Amino acid sequence: MAILFLLNGMVKVFLSLHDKHSTPLRLRAIGRSSQFSTTKRISEKRGRMLKFIASALNRNDETPNIELAEKLVNTQDANGISQIVTGLNMDKATANDCIKVLYEIGERDPQLILPYASSFLDLLKSKNNRLVWGAMTALGQIASLCPDTIFARFDDVYAAYEKGSVITVDHSMSVLAALCRASQSNEQKILPLLIHHLANCRTKEIPQHFERIAICITNNNANQFRCVIQQRYGELSKSQQARVNKVLKSINN
Repeated sequence: MAILFLLNGMVKVFLSLHDKHSTPLRLRAIGRSSQFSTTKRISEKRGRMLKFIASALNRNDETPNIELAEKLVNTQDANGISQIVTGLNMDKATANDCIKVLYEIGERDPQLILPYASSFLDLLKSKNNRLVWGAMTALGQIASLCPDTIFARFDDVYAAYEKGSVITVDHSMSVLAALCRASQSNEQKILPLLIHHLANCRTKEIPQHFERIAICITNNNANQFRCVIQQRYGELSKSQQARVNKVLKSINN
């Protein structure tokens, strides 16, 4: 009888100890499961928009990226746009799609990509040419809205212009012109560069670049532009001359 009583006591002690130690383990397991579930939901939320870019859909065309840009503009989805910006630091295909989405947004509503000016400036140093000219495209869309931010990193812009592709150079004209127009101090630095560019760029680039630069032409600097265009006027075809004449006419008015 005494033995049974002793065994019964030992069982109760064992069960008591088991409950004390196993309960925290169960709670910790539940906690880890809950934390994992929350982290997974956050991760999915952050990547939600990246599911709609072209590469994620196994598409080789830009239509999905343009459609996504239009959707983000129509819904004014700032959180969705921030998700696209995170894609700039991912694999090459994702980054290429994301820069396309962003400058398509900028074309429709520049204010929506304005908060990411610094990100675009960083991309000017990228080894991925697609990101470089895509970033310059985006900067051209917002330069008039944040000239001080961009001018603070003028050396990066100018370096990209000097060594950039044809498309990078095209869009750098928009950026430089916007900076030139922003202040007299900016003009003193940038105007000579623009004049030099028009004097030395390829003939076929003159009309487009002159059109892009036109926003910074004023009564005070108009003669400098007239002179450089006059010097190269004979190189232009009739259609090119017509485009240049349109800009000159707007200056005269």
